[in-house]
Amino acid sequence: MNESLEKDPLLLDHEYDGIGELDNNLPRWWVWMFNFSILFAILYMIHYHVLGRGQLMAAEYAAEMEAGEKIKQAALARFETEMATLAPSTDPALLAEGGTLFANLCAPCHREDGGGLVGPNLTDDYWIHGGEFKDTLRTIYNGVPEKGMITWKNLLKPREMHAVASYIYTLRGATLATPGKPPENQAPADTGPSIYE
Repeated sequence: MNESLEKDPLLLDHEYDGIGELDNNLPRWWVWMFNFSILFAILYMIHYHVLGRGQLMAAEYAAEMEAGEKIKQAALARFETEMATLAPSTDPALLAEGGTLFANLCAPCHREDGGGLVGPNLTDDYWIHGGEFKDTLRTIYNGVPEKGMITWKNLLKPREMHAVASYIYTLRGATLATPGKPPENQAPADTGPSIYE
C-alpha cells in the first residue's frame, strides 16, 4: 500500500486495485434530509394506513370521479331543459368546432358533406326525427339506438352537441357534388318556403 495512503486518517484499512476507501462523514444537510424522510414515512403510514384519516389514492380518485359525474349530470340536465329554446349558433369558431366534430364522429354514417350513407341525408328537408333545430339537438343528445346511432350525451359536452347541431344546420339545402341518399321521410306538412332557407 502507498505510504501516503497509510498515513491518511480518513482512509479505511483496506483497498482494492490500488484504490483506498475514505471514511469521511456525510454532509449534515444530507443526514437531516435522510432522517426527515424516515420520519415523514412513519407519520404518513400512521396517518393513512393506521388511523385511516386520509384518503388513499383509489378512494381519492373515486371521490373525484363522483364529484365530476355530479357536475356532468347537472350540466346535462341544464342543457336538456334549454334544448327547446336554443337556436343554431352563427359563431364561426363554434361552427368550425362543430365541423371538426362532424367530420370525425358523424361523417362515417352521414358522409363528409352530409349526403347520407348508413345514416340519413342531412342536406334535404326530409327529416326522420323532426326538422326543427331542437329536434336535431334531441336526436344528437339521445341518439337513435334502435337504428344504430349512439347516444352522444355520454361522450360529448353540451357545448359540443350544440356546435355539431349548429354545423348540421348549415348543411340544410347544400348542393352536393354527388347525389345524396334518397329522402327517408315525408316533407314537412307546410308547403310554404322551407324554414331553413
